[in-house]
Amino acid sequence: MPYVSWKTFLRVFVVIGTGLVAGQAPAEELTIYRAIVGESNQKTPEISTEQMRKILADGSAIIVDARPPQEFVNGHIPKAVELTGSSAVAAVTQMVGNDKSKALVLYCNGPFCEASRRMSAQLLDAGFTNVRRYQLGMPIWRALGGPTEIELEGVVRIFKNDHTAIFLDARSAEDFAKGSIPGAQNLPPEVAAKVKGSPMPLDDFDTRIVLFGRDARQAKALADALSKRPWHNVAYYPGTFEELLAALSAK
Repeated sequence: MPYVSWKTFLRVFVVIGTGLVAGQAPAEELTIYRAIVGESNQKTPEISTEQMRKILADGSAIIVDARPPQEFVNGHIPKAVELTGSSAVAAVTQMVGNDKSKALVLYCNGPFCEASRRMSAQLLDAGFTNVRRYQLGMPIWRALGGPTEIELEGVVRIFKNDHTAIFLDARSAEDFAKGSIPGAQNLPPEVAAKVKGSPMPLDDFDTRIVLFGRDARQAKALADALSKRPWHNVAYYPGTFEELLAALSAK
């Protein structure tokens, strides 16, 4: 979806998600980060992007990715857990040690995706008592500059199959000169914070961009530096450069 249309899409959610009614609240209080879908007859409450960011910071809930495993490995909200096995309820029950009062936040592929709705209903039926949804999901999380992690399996798959993807190495220029993965370009976080142009693609803001560095901290620093830019299909690899290089070199 083109970047411009995302702007229009997000403006709609400001109105829908904050329940804008004449005289209800000052306009300055209504921000896109506080928006929710605002569905009627919800079985579980929704949280906003602002609330999701707070949960990531304080660890006050377990974040559950309700999407299929192949989508999880290609990019997910940091700290989110992937559910394996044929039964989501069984997987969550095991994950929380049978404590059904644990705070859970589910998300999937956005406002019109049914996965988190279905899973939340199943969890309620199974006796879970503290289930919420980030129904805006991955599309809006990305569009609002939310950090996105990618698993090693996802990086390898993209490297081998998506020849339009851009790989950015967050390591220093000195380390980059000693060798990197084939086709990667160098963009240390301190440079990205100052330079607005190359090597970022200017002809397609939907271009898939994969970030990596010496370790998770360095890659995340580059992701943070790019979070206020219009490219929203960006994910960082939280492992080490050595792990990435070994995986991409394996036949």
